[in-house]
Amino acid sequence: MKIKSVFRVFLHVVFWCAVAAIAGVAALFLIYGGNLPDYRKLATYAPPVATRLYASDGSLLIEYAEERRVFIDFDDIPPQLVNAFVAAEDQNFWTHPGIDIQGILRASINNFMRMLGFNTTFTGASTITQQVAKNFFLTSDRTVSRKIKGAVLALRLERTFSKKHIMTLYLNQIFLGARAYGVGSAALMYFNKPVSELTLSECAFLASLPKAPNDRARAIERRNYVLRRMVAEGFISRADGMAAAAEPLNINTGFTAQMEPEFQYFAEDVRRQLLEKLGRDALYNNGLYIKTTIVPEYQRAASAALNRALDAYNAGRTDKLQGAIIVMNPHTGRVLAMAGGRSFAESSFNRATQAYRQIGSTIKPFVYLAALERGFSPQGLISDTPIVGWRENNREWKPENYDKKFLGDVPLRLALETSRNVPSVRMVEKIGVADAIEVAQRFGVYPSDKQDLNLSMALGSGETTLEKLVLGYSAFVNGGRKIEPKFVDYIEDRYGNIIGGPKSEIIQWSPDLEPVADAPLSEPLSDAQSLYQLVSILQGVVERGTGRQAAIPGHTIAGKTGTTNEVKDVWFVGFSKDIIAGVYLGYDTPKPLGRGAGSHMAATVFADFMRVALQNQKNQPFPVPDGLNFVRVNRRSGAAAAEDPTGTIIIEAFKPGQSPNPAPVSNPDRVNAVVGGIF
Repeated sequence: MKIKSVFRVFLHVVFWCAVAAIAGVAALFLIYGGNLPDYRKLATYAPPVATRLYASDGSLLIEYAEERRVFIDFDDIPPQLVNAFVAAEDQNFWTHPGIDIQGILRASINNFMRMLGFNTTFTGASTITQQVAKNFFLTSDRTVSRKIKGAVLALRLERTFSKKHIMTLYLNQIFLGARAYGVGSAALMYFNKPVSELTLSECAFLASLPKAPNDRARAIERRNYVLRRMVAEGFISRADGMAAAAEPLNINTGFTAQMEPEFQYFAEDVRRQLLEKLGRDALYNNGLYIKTTIVPEYQRAASAALNRALDAYNAGRTDKLQGAIIVMNPHTGRVLAMAGGRSFAESSFNRATQAYRQIGSTIKPFVYLAALERGFSPQGLISDTPIVGWRENNREWKPENYDKKFLGDVPLRLALETSRNVPSVRMVEKIGVADAIEVAQRFGVYPSDKQDLNLSMALGSGETTLEKLVLGYSAFVNGGRKIEPKFVDYIEDRYGNIIGGPKSEIIQWSPDLEPVADAPLSEPLSDAQSLYQLVSILQGVVERGTGRQAAIPGHTIAGKTGTTNEVKDVWFVGFSKDIIAGVYLGYDTPKPLGRGAGSHMAATVFADFMRVALQNQKNQPFPVPDGLNFVRVNRRSGAAAAEDPTGTIIIEAFKPGQSPNPAPVSNPDRVNAVVGGIF
């Protein structure tokens, strides 16, 4: 009876202890469970995800992110990767209700034994669900209140969401070192591959990271521990575990989605534009897919051509010459390649879009277009004789040609092809300074509100950027349409919805599956016949004028050289039917380039690039508008070839009412005597 009484008392004690424990737990849940975050928002979890910048061919250029993340759906996560995390972090994940009583008892015993001096390790009993609760809603403080809140949230998460959803949240949110959050980002960071390509060894390594994300010294040891746990849990065979443990662990710790140096100027311009338009949060956290206009083959060729010229010039010099190149589609404004200097690592200043420089004789096509618009014939004669007694800004001004020679009357075409200054000055005098510069303003080279217009500006003393100059030249070949530069074709959000980009670049369809009609084009900046006459003259610049270094055998090329006073800056802008490229070379602090330097250097860069760009393309002549009359003429006199067959004979395009010049009374100097200038 005595034993029964003792046993009865023991049962009562156990019962009331259990009641007290349950009451205590209930009280704690009431105390800490009433003011917890709204966990239900995890039903539509959308984590911050890196924005990625892609080239036109779909290759990745760079990613923008404050935290590196790649969201992966559960069905796309390899089962062995899930098993590795379960084995390492929470063996009872698939069966416990959110907290693991068995794990708590095991951890309590191990930790108690450790405190008594036994050789055991301190262990935790936090489940994967509790880690989700902590990572999304709580701090990492090791306090009793935080642990209780975590347990309450874990139980609620398990009642609300499936195990797969909780595992998806965990594997996409867990910090795994090197600024990588989630297994998708970590797979790229450490192994430069998607999770679908991870080996068993690599899965085990990633599962070992939550305990010590930044400890690389024990990587092999911790990976092998996870493999042993996977064997113990029956996820893999012992043989598979041993084979995986024997594999070398090639961790790519330096991978940061870095692009090739050649693309950095372009990518930085895109980043700055998007940062201004979208804001920092959207750019760095919304997982945008940004399809850019850059063509990798063109970009590598453009950077290589520019750097070859700069390296050749800079050899043995202390002060380093800088430069830029920009390549566009002249019909759409899509930027196909761009380099803003020798090295982005040395200087992020983009000389293609940010540097304002005097443009020298690259302004002359706009001045001569003003003359062609007013009815001047390409063979109309202009006086190339000394100018004296002129004043500019209250100073005597005596313009000269580069070769210090004067040729008498020369055709307009010849004056532009050989970039002669004196005939250009006389041309501006005839049409007026304001009218001459207005064309450059109309085409976007000079600002429309620019004041203090003067004669020297008509010869290129005004400043602009290479980008604006190339956009202006684009209208020569695209039918006179003013275009804007396009760096981005379109932008998609993380769900594949287009949220930005020029709509005209995106094919749209009506409900009856017919393409939506294009928006009406803007009014042309000039008439088609004048534009063709100018393009024909610029083609002559390349074929027999100052731009001969830009010629590409077998292809129709037009363009114009430019050099500023004392050869401080040199330029070339040239184009085929569908590609236009501009090149600038000069010091950041302007100073003379020295003897032998000139616009031929920029023309050579252009040619080096265009040989690559056009190597697999057929020749495409420039389209000819209706109404022009083509006549063979003497290039030097402008007379019909039948009347003046001496010298170089070319084919000239005349508008209705225009005709060749009368035959000269005496035979002038042959065209080969025309040296011209590099202006």
